[in-house]
Amino acid sequence: MADTPSPHPASGAPSRPGASGYVPIAEHGLIGDLRTVALVGSDGTIDWYCCPAFDAPSVFASVLDAERGGCFELAAVQAARTKQFYFPDTNVLITRFFTEDGVGEVQDFMPVTGASGGGEAERHRLIRRVLCVRGTLPFRARVAPRFNYGADPHTLQAQGCMVLFESATLSLALTATVPLEIDGPDVRADFKLDEGESAVFALDQVGGEVAPRRCAHLEAEEQFSATVAYWRRWLAQSRYRGRWRERVHRSALTLKLLTYAPTGAIIAAPTTSLPERIGGERNWDYRYVWVRDAAFAVYALLRLGFTGEAEAFMRFLTQHISPGDGKANGPLQIMYGIDGRCELPESVLDHLEGHHGSAPVRVGNAAADQLQLDIYGALIDSIYLYDKWAQPISSSQWDDVCALVDWVCDNWDQPDEGVWETRGGRKNFLYSRLMCWVAIERAIRLANRRGLPADLPRWRQTRDAIYRRIMDRGWSAGRQAFVQYEDGDVLDAAMLMMPLAKFIAPTDPKWLSTLDALTEDLVSDSLVYRYDPRSSPDGLRGDEGTFSICSFWYVEALTRAGRLDEARLAFEKMLTYANHLGLYAEEIGRTGEQQGNFPQAFTHLSLISAAYNLDRALG
Repeated sequence: MADTPSPHPASGAPSRPGASGYVPIAEHGLIGDLRTVALVGSDGTIDWYCCPAFDAPSVFASVLDAERGGCFELAAVQAARTKQFYFPDTNVLITRFFTEDGVGEVQDFMPVTGASGGGEAERHRLIRRVLCVRGTLPFRARVAPRFNYGADPHTLQAQGCMVLFESATLSLALTATVPLEIDGPDVRADFKLDEGESAVFALDQVGGEVAPRRCAHLEAEEQFSATVAYWRRWLAQSRYRGRWRERVHRSALTLKLLTYAPTGAIIAAPTTSLPERIGGERNWDYRYVWVRDAAFAVYALLRLGFTGEAEAFMRFLTQHISPGDGKANGPLQIMYGIDGRCELPESVLDHLEGHHGSAPVRVGNAAADQLQLDIYGALIDSIYLYDKWAQPISSSQWDDVCALVDWVCDNWDQPDEGVWETRGGRKNFLYSRLMCWVAIERAIRLANRRGLPADLPRWRQTRDAIYRRIMDRGWSAGRQAFVQYEDGDVLDAAMLMMPLAKFIAPTDPKWLSTLDALTEDLVSDSLVYRYDPRSSPDGLRGDEGTFSICSFWYVEALTRAGRLDEARLAFEKMLTYANHLGLYAEEIGRTGEQQGNFPQAFTHLSLISAAYNLDRALG
């Protein structure tokens, strides 16, 4: 749990540790309603909230610009120590304030409504319930929305204990059980609670079928209980009973928060442009469906017994993605919008300074147009596992698989941008070859097990050709290791997937030599760098931190090689890099700080896989 001082300001922008107005990326918790999320700082400030969906423009974005981004502060007036934790087995977040005069807490949650949409499902209610649990405590709230990433003005209209914020494209209603005061474009509230007393704030999207509605004490209590019950019901499906149950279940709950209920899409992360290094330019928008990330997430959730999410993602693929439609870079894009849209144009928001001044702030993602051959292996592997562990795929789904595999057979040997989406030109990346092998190999397994029609002679011939190509041109005799791209000598942590994908035996001498080389070159105190950008230029300036999915891949590779003591130590060390709530960003910096978009699906799904396999190996 976080334990940080939190002096609350009397006016102006939020007072944060230091002069910058920012708290670290890791000093946040996550709440959501399976359509969007909010990031709540350990000092009680909502720093990020997009409404009504993950990829909608932000309403609160002070994590990207402390002055212009907008925020929702709610905290004790006097200096307080704060601690933050999740209500057990849920995504309900509690921030506690400890002062000389009393102890209070803020319960933050978003009620989960039906996935079908319409009516109350469009309310997108964010509830903040404040309680004084000991003594007497004065609180102050400041609600400062800044619509459309802080670019659109808004008007305010007061109606008793309700204020309506209206912009050109979005209207929000703030209701409270304490008096509200308009202060320029913002709303404030000052109130004091005695032991046992509470106050409620609710922020609703309104318009169309959704009218403003007060959120009284009783309704807040009922929605709190319903939200707790929803998350506990969902988590009860888990079959995991291993050593790291709490960590694994927190990762599962986080992955669930990154699913978009109306379509079944699974996003890579709920934020944009949180920097991979403070002051650097490696800032990207991750609020979309990466085929690779979503397929890996399906694998992790299936492992734990969550078949519903896998079924929903398969429906997303069937209903919203049309393979084989003549796209220049193959039958599939590497990413899609949460509604399946293909166009994700990338632009820069120059009016926002970026987290700690780390510009640019980007919206959209130009990598959508890249060629990344590895996505076919990730996707077909997840379809194979879904068919094996959940329910058999349909005949039309099999037709789509065959079309994808036939395309891979025709195109596996061309250069691409690779798994890390480098912007330094296409190469013959080994990981892309590996996952093309996986695509064909899993399809052959599926055809054989189900007796499905397929061009098996051609598929086998291509699969074997890829295997020989990797062994002949992906192996460096000088490095005694498999390398990043053909005929090169640069190491890449993506090679950790070779035994995980069952391409090579985890005790094969060539693999063990590769594992040793990766340990020597890319591993630092169990943390794993993706590659060395100085040896393999990626078209971007600056360095980056260690990549957390690679660190968990490393644990799993050690596990499969039988090096269990090393694997367990590396895993336990990785757990110490989580934030106070068990959440991970994309990367970890030199002094242990979390970097990049937060929280990231890639990291949490790889934690689940590593924990599952290590626990099984330990017996």
